[in-house]
Amino acid sequence: MDTAPKLHEAERQPWSHLRLPPFSQVALRVLQLASSESLQLHELSQLISADPALASEILRIVNSAAYSPRVPIADVLQAIAVMGANHLQGLCLTVAVRGYIGKSIGNPAMHALWRHNLACAAIAEQLAGVSYMDNDVAFTCGIMHDIGRLALAAVYRNEYTELLRTHSGRAGSILAREREIFGKDHCEVGKQLVEEWALPEDFEPIVGRHHEPMAHECPCDLPSLVGLSCRMADAAGFPAFPGCEAEPFEALLEEMPARERQRFHTDVGTLIFEINRKINAIESI
Repeated sequence: MDTAPKLHEAERQPWSHLRLPPFSQVALRVLQLASSESLQLHELSQLISADPALASEILRIVNSAAYSPRVPIADVLQAIAVMGANHLQGLCLTVAVRGYIGKSIGNPAMHALWRHNLACAAIAEQLAGVSYMDNDVAFTCGIMHDIGRLALAAVYRNEYTELLRTHSGRAGSILAREREIFGKDHCEVGKQLVEEWALPEDFEPIVGRHHEPMAHECPCDLPSLVGLSCRMADAAGFPAFPGCEAEPFEALLEEMPARERQRFHTDVGTLIFEINRKINAIESI
């Protein structure tokens, strides 16, 4: 049983009055443009390059051993040409989310949550690949799925990290404790941020439904795919909190249609290796 204290009503300010750490405005603009069919590659390049620190970190990732480009990638436009606009959007959001966590990444509970986010994104990318969906979009959705949780941790840093440290139970069981302690759970906060940040509406079910049971067999849409990826991340040893009671990986595989299951990792060890490779590349920034 977790020992996280319940906040007094006076401490639990209306969410709209709370001061959140600034999220990268360039990254938000990249997300806002993600659904635009008229997006020009040079426009995306100029947008990302307008933030030199963001652009530099992205270039470090794409030139890392995890990507092993044939020739060094010197600028954002070249990275887009080689890797594609959707992939660069995902990396942009990855760097922005890491910046949103800030120095709190040094806290073991927050570092584990960050790794859970990366693992979810990496699995979503692979699940999309075997499910004939856009794997780059799936990666972006995986990175953003717990943005509400990160916001709660930013506002109530000590209280939320204590909750992560002490709570035990299934992944979705933490929602009730969040509502009890903070007045909102991380899915509700995530949906509110989608609205406040003027993100595409498609992100609302991603951040708001990833703990809901799937209505059908398989990841047949992005919210279901991200939800399955989230649970697979827990099962692969990348839980959002240490006391998470993960479902057996084999049982999660059974939720996939036979055709997709045959094309996916049936060996959790191989999946863990691939996740760690992705995480190591990103954590080197």
